[in-house]
Amino acid sequence: MGSIGSSILYLVIGILIGGLAGFLITRWYFNKQLKENPPINEKMIRSMYAQMGRKPSEAQIRAIMKSMGQ
Repeated sequence: MGSIGSSILYLVIGILIGGLAGFLITRWYFNKQLKENPPINEKMIRSMYAQMGRKPSEAQIRAIMKSMGQ
């Protein structure tokens, strides 16, 4: 009976350590990706319009930002 209890204890401890390690690694990777590839902002939208040879209005920029959920 003692070996089953200790096996379950080791399993639970392993799951907790693995979950914590997975969470920390995922959070680090996510932050790294955000630094390398920042989400689009109004300045980027203006430059895309400028590359197309257009001058966007504020309403157009706000509509694009709203459609992207930012």
